[in-house]
Amino acid sequence: MTKLSVGIPKEIKKNEGRVAITPDGVHELVGHGIEVFVEKGAGTGASIFDDAYIEAGAKMCDADTAWAQNLVVKVKEPQESEFKYFRSDLVLFTYLHLAAYPKVAQALCDKSVAAFGYETVTVDGALPLLAPMSEIAGRLAVQVACRFLESPQGGRGILLSGAPGVPPAKVVVLGGGNVGINAALIASALGANVEIFDINLERLRQIDLMFHGQIRTRASSRGSISGAIKNADAVIGAVLVPGGRAPIVVDEEMVKTMMPGSVIVDTAIDQGGCIATSHETSHAEPTYVMHDVVHYAVGNMPGAVSHTSTYSLTNATLPYVVAIALNGVDGAIANKVGLSEGLNTRDGFVVNEIVKATL
Repeated sequence: MTKLSVGIPKEIKKNEGRVAITPDGVHELVGHGIEVFVEKGAGTGASIFDDAYIEAGAKMCDADTAWAQNLVVKVKEPQESEFKYFRSDLVLFTYLHLAAYPKVAQALCDKSVAAFGYETVTVDGALPLLAPMSEIAGRLAVQVACRFLESPQGGRGILLSGAPGVPPAKVVVLGGGNVGINAALIASALGANVEIFDINLERLRQIDLMFHGQIRTRASSRGSISGAIKNADAVIGAVLVPGGRAPIVVDEEMVKTMMPGSVIVDTAIDQGGCIATSHETSHAEPTYVMHDVVHYAVGNMPGAVSHTSTYSLTNATLPYVVAIALNGVDGAIANKVGLSEGLNTRDGFVVNEIVKATL
């Protein structure tokens, strides 16, 4: 079978500094006899420079050439200006989040692109390509909450850890998956009073054991969440339905009951958001205030720590990139567990059942 050449275009989503592969990843692909074309400057936003890619064996090129390769590997969903590159012999591998971006789904189907979404690759019920960015988003969410709880940022003027004689902040985490666990971990480590909600009681038992009871676990219901967020300094939305739209777990009336200057961080915004009052923001303008509550809903949160995120992402995606480049779509699906669920569009149709149902 002919090996697929790999193109790595520069990300053009606003304030997105990540790049789809590291020089180490390029070196691995080249070692398998795979040609790799990296757009000039693609890694600059992640403090990875062209010389490192050249040394690893990549061919530096322009955007048109990167997109002209058989397999294009990205970080974020294609932007509308990139739809012109879609064609029937293109294989795309990236975060797609089609439930939140139906225009992308339509464009991929119109040109019969075979597109894999990192976020739907599933192995033993887990999401191995979503996990690295979920871990980073969860940790970053607490960092974000700390910043926007400061008075000059519009917050209540609260130090997350409190101080001697002064109680710490109350942080409510909605969702006990990778994002929620990592948010709870960092918030607790900083000394915050943390409550974490989930609908899965077995998951709550695991969390209770994991944190030795230091984090309060609560069964998720409208009543329990409504009561908790009234007195919360920060609410971190971390609810996920793989491939589907995130469910709304906090409605607008509940937001109205929150304390003025409290902070909402909706990490699920790239799946539509789990807070009714959330709408997507950017790193350039990350927040807005509604009902006296500061909302942060950046759709590419891990892009704020682009160097860390790029290395973490490549660690997870590289084996799949190698498999697709060596074996093509069908061969890779047959030989690499999880890729069949990862395929979102092919031959003009949405083929992932969860994504299809959502759209």
